[in-house]
Amino acid sequence: MKTVTLTVAEALMRFLGAQQIEIDARAESLFGCVFAIFGHGNVTCLSQPLHDGRDSLPVWRGQNEQSMALAAVAYAKAHQRRRIGIALASIGPGATNMVTAAGVAHTNRLPLLLLAGDVHVGRLPDPVLQQAEHFHDPSITVNDAFKPVVRYWDRVVTPSQLLQTLPQMVSTLIDPETCGPVFIGLPQDVQGQVYDYPEAFFATRIHRIARPEPEPRAIDEVAALLRRAKRPLIVSGGGVHHALATQSLERFARTHGVPVVETIAGRAALLQSHPLNAGPIGVTGSDSANQMAGDADVVLAIGTRLQDFSTGSWTVFRNPELTLVSINVCRHDAVKHFAVPVRADAGAALDRLHATLGTWRADDSWQALALARSVVWKATVAERTRPAPGLPSYAQVVGAVNRDIQPGDTVITAAGGLPAELNMNWLSPQIGCFDIEFGYSCMGYEVAAGWGVKIARPAHEAMVLVGDGSYLMQNADLYSAVLGGQKITVVLCDNGGYAVIDKLQRNVGNDSFNNLLTDCRRAGPEVPRVDFVKHAQALGASAEKVDTVAGLEQALARARRATGCVVIVVDTDPGRWSECDCWWDVGLPAQPHSAEHQRAVDDWNQGRALQRRGV
Repeated sequence: MKTVTLTVAEALMRFLGAQQIEIDARAESLFGCVFAIFGHGNVTCLSQPLHDGRDSLPVWRGQNEQSMALAAVAYAKAHQRRRIGIALASIGPGATNMVTAAGVAHTNRLPLLLLAGDVHVGRLPDPVLQQAEHFHDPSITVNDAFKPVVRYWDRVVTPSQLLQTLPQMVSTLIDPETCGPVFIGLPQDVQGQVYDYPEAFFATRIHRIARPEPEPRAIDEVAALLRRAKRPLIVSGGGVHHALATQSLERFARTHGVPVVETIAGRAALLQSHPLNAGPIGVTGSDSANQMAGDADVVLAIGTRLQDFSTGSWTVFRNPELTLVSINVCRHDAVKHFAVPVRADAGAALDRLHATLGTWRADDSWQALALARSVVWKATVAERTRPAPGLPSYAQVVGAVNRDIQPGDTVITAAGGLPAELNMNWLSPQIGCFDIEFGYSCMGYEVAAGWGVKIARPAHEAMVLVGDGSYLMQNADLYSAVLGGQKITVVLCDNGGYAVIDKLQRNVGNDSFNNLLTDCRRAGPEVPRVDFVKHAQALGASAEKVDTVAGLEQALARARRATGCVVIVVDTDPGRWSECDCWWDVGLPAQPHSAEHQRAVDDWNQGRALQRRGV
């Protein structure tokens, strides 16, 4: 057996560069990019192999480890989990900065490779710079903090370990059931140690995403349930996109006349113009979708975790005779809430079920009801998004971006009020290209994600919608995009604070406090406001401020013609929000403190009475 002598750092990078993925009958690099900040914990051993392999593993320099890892998450989502980004950090704070991004990837079932330096295994120099010591267990380092938020965790303590660790790492990242973040800790002394690795270990490997087939008996059971159903409904989740199953979904819905509602992650699986698309479901959804869910007697939940925002904390499914079927590649998700489980790839299951059902179709009146309800919802959206005098609402901003969108553009948001407004009011003109990070609802995802999406899809526009609060948390990778020449367009909605949380605060009968800038403790009566235009310009973007929908539309047109990053600041109304008739379970104090608070508690108790607790 031929061997080659390499350091751990050299072997790691050579192995990563040799991994490929089959996409549309061609092989591409599995790991498409590296986001790196170097420090003493990784620069001495890892930077040179990355430099030498930069043609196969392009390296982008970020400004913050968390936002770099968030960019890698968005990169993977833009590639529908078929290509993976790497985030590389030094030790200590650089490493722990990435824990939040790991939580985003873990919650959203997205692949992410995290590589971080670690303290010396030999321990002779202990305690090293940036080491947090644990008196009771010296083997613990801050990198153990990743364990709750990754699918696979390992620390390389000896060079030969790579022969077992790296194949397991890749398997975890590309398996549809286990897909999520992977963390590898790289102690500083081990990175430079050498080993005689088999040359075959670095041979090019072409991976294929598994598409597990359903068991025939499971398909027969679901087909029998559908044939008896009077009001069947499909809940389309993010797994439909991950499985590349949007065409299978459309064929199944059209052939068998089954209406479709979409979760936040499943949005844009059908065109909004499709007569069977009844709209987004849940707390930030549409009355049309929630009404369909309330009447349905058989629900096919496809590729979804059935999160509380999608189920109205389990109050949207109100038919006492309901049978829930969960089609999911992940066992953990398939068996939730007493569902009839079908463990399979979404596309494979839909295609098998389609063939088994033959000419069966749902009742025409049920399809007509879905269409009629969605027409009412779309009329509501038109009213919400129509330009009007005064400061724009978030809905009007969403409407302007929706009218501007072009084929291939990706719209991106996360956390705050924009995910709800985008979900409620977006009329999908294309399949996919829609990224609302609402699994982990991570403030600060937006700008970094726009950067990652643009790296993944350089020929198309990345349209970022972000609030002032979220922008202030993470904005430095606007400069990263400027530095790397990746044009993103940021629509920054300034409503003077965390306005949507102020709304929640007031909705439950509490006083406004510490959310809007006007309600915060401050030095004087005047509220200092950030000049976001100057800030964006200081980071190298072109920027302008508008205060009307017409002004926003004109600015969007100018941004489309621009060659570099653009930030459009829009003053928005902090008190105008879209509403949906759906309950959400938020904990309230058992002892009300005012009459208004008592009314909120009474409403909460009424909603709780509708929660589905069993089969």
